[in-house]
Amino acid sequence: MTPGWKITVIVLGAVGIASTPLLWLLDSPGAGELAGASIQAAVGVVALVWALFQRPSFAGPTDRAARTGEATHGGNSGIKRPGGRGRGSATAERTGKADGRNANSGIDYTA
Repeated sequence: MTPGWKITVIVLGAVGIASTPLLWLLDSPGAGELAGASIQAAVGVVALVWALFQRPSFAGPTDRAARTGEATHGGNSGIKRPGGRGRGSATAERTGKADGRNANSGIDYTA
């Protein structure tokens, strides 16, 4: 959950909890109004607690290679992620040419 959404849910949960006495319990409430106020407050508390326990998702680093030089004789002039490891995005643009065995000028996911 992104920090913006987390703050939004926390604020809405707090508003739901705070508005319960204001909206439902004015003018001597009956049984139905008390039940509605209890449910509204419970939903607000659950939303607040849920939002507080959410951790931000970790997307990982963003790797970028642009306008790289040439890769020769097994060299690498781009991005190397052995075995496909890494959680973030990888982008290679306008990379140089690769000559020779195992040379790479883009993104290499091999072991």
